Amino acid sequence: MKIRKGDNVKVLSGNDKGKTGEVLEVIPKTEKIIVKGINIRKKHVKPRKQGEEGGIIPVECAIHSSKVNVVCPKCGKATRIGYEIEKDQKVRVCKKCNEKIK
Repeated sequence: MKIRKGDNVKVLSGNDKGKTGEVLEVIPKTEKIIVKGINIRKKHVKPRKQGEEGGIIPVECAIHSSKVNVVCPKCGKATRIGYEIEKDQKVRVCKKCNEKIK
């Protein structure tokens, strides 16, 4: 997967189309990611301990990684990611401005 934890991404399709957020978690086995403030669902929580409150809390759910593009820190546009080999290391590169991404 070309998306990593900590990347800023822009949603390309779905209910949250056009929104941007930071990647909180990457799940490579299912090719899904969890983005801060995107795909929020309501979760009903039951109180487990005495004195603890139950209720309905908002939770970010996973979305497929193909529905997002990484936002380039230099040009600020949603872009695809390419790779270049530099000093025996694989470096991620913005396809629009050819700038290195972290």
